[in-house]
Amino acid sequence: MSNSNSLTDISTETLNVEKLVYGGNGLARHEGRVYMLPKVAPGDTVEAVAMKTKSNMVQAAVTRVVTPSPDRVPAPCPHFERCGGCDYQQLPYELQLHWKREILRELFQRAKLDLDVEIQTVSAEPFGYRNRTQFHFHDGMVGFREESSHKLVPITQCPVSSPKINEILGVLLKMAKDHRFPKFLKSLEIFTNETDVQFNVTETNAPIAKHFFDWLGHEVEGVKSGAISYPAVGYDWKVSYRSFFQVNRFLVDALTNLAIEGLSGAHVLDLYAGVGLFSIPLSKSFERVTAVESGKVAMYDLEANSKTYKIDNVRIVQANVDAYLTDLQETPEVIIADPPRSGCGKISTEQLARVKAPEIRLVSCDPSTLVRDLGILIAAGYKIEGLTLIDLFPQTFHIETVTKLRLG
Repeated sequence: MSNSNSLTDISTETLNVEKLVYGGNGLARHEGRVYMLPKVAPGDTVEAVAMKTKSNMVQAAVTRVVTPSPDRVPAPCPHFERCGGCDYQQLPYELQLHWKREILRELFQRAKLDLDVEIQTVSAEPFGYRNRTQFHFHDGMVGFREESSHKLVPITQCPVSSPKINEILGVLLKMAKDHRFPKFLKSLEIFTNETDVQFNVTETNAPIAKHFFDWLGHEVEGVKSGAISYPAVGYDWKVSYRSFFQVNRFLVDALTNLAIEGLSGAHVLDLYAGVGLFSIPLSKSFERVTAVESGKVAMYDLEANSKTYKIDNVRIVQANVDAYLTDLQETPEVIIADPPRSGCGKISTEQLARVKAPEIRLVSCDPSTLVRDLGILIAAGYKIEGLTLIDLFPQTFHIETVTKLRLG
């Protein structure tokens, strides 16, 4: 096999796609090697060339679909083949959910964790769901980047983004061609509740002048200079720039209800609390709520949201979760944790095992770090009482879960 980087110079292999694996690839085998192939369907026969080889693992690029899988469907988005944002538009949505469950089961098996419960599934509309989208700019073009690349894919629409975001995209397409548009602006994030709009500069080679935001405010209806108010689970949440908030506008309520359902008691500990999406509703069913959040901006939003609803039984602690749990000497009745993609990690998970709360609710956006953390908790005596895949990211490989754990 040639080492050349040119696709025309590298030998082509004909491969049969067996299944999907975590990360967005399909898996095929050929002459003792495992091939990883993007944007394929199980059952496809494809021609592909190796892009990168490590041991017997080959990351490959598909050059042609020879025989399409009977499950393959036309991608609704015309930019799908090049854009790095989506992975599964070649599959019907119900089949996407099927493969996400299969991937989750396989990750549990590989981690040697017994899964004695059925994986439940919660889903909603598979398009138009994103309330937050980041666009990139280059030479008057607006778009997303190719997978594992800084190369811009110009777009005219984004089917997974909300109607308001697509409306704003149309405005940005016109503005980007105007001589007043700052050429040094590389990336801009939009967050919206479909009425109010927050713009966040995420990458620039120079400071962005105020008159650019004034221009945006003139062109786009609903622009706010600071936080916006986002309605969910019966509350209006103050969400500032850099505060985390769930991205699927159709499933915020379902995720929150799933994470806190049936919980009540004297004390609940909410780790990675964000703006209070779990803490504040839990204040109705617990005598005491401790909300731990490391980010200053999110903590200020949480404080503001608590004051708005005159909630006085939520204690807000700005702290690193590892450090907080290491110093924790009491045992709450329930602990809820919604960590970032990196998971709780070794220190926090070992401290959770030490604290031994009778019940833990673990919200995860990465199943590989989930099974790592669960291995420690199960070894400490916790049992999985429920596992729900809540599909916050349709058309992508990302898997969000809520795991219910009970001690003993």
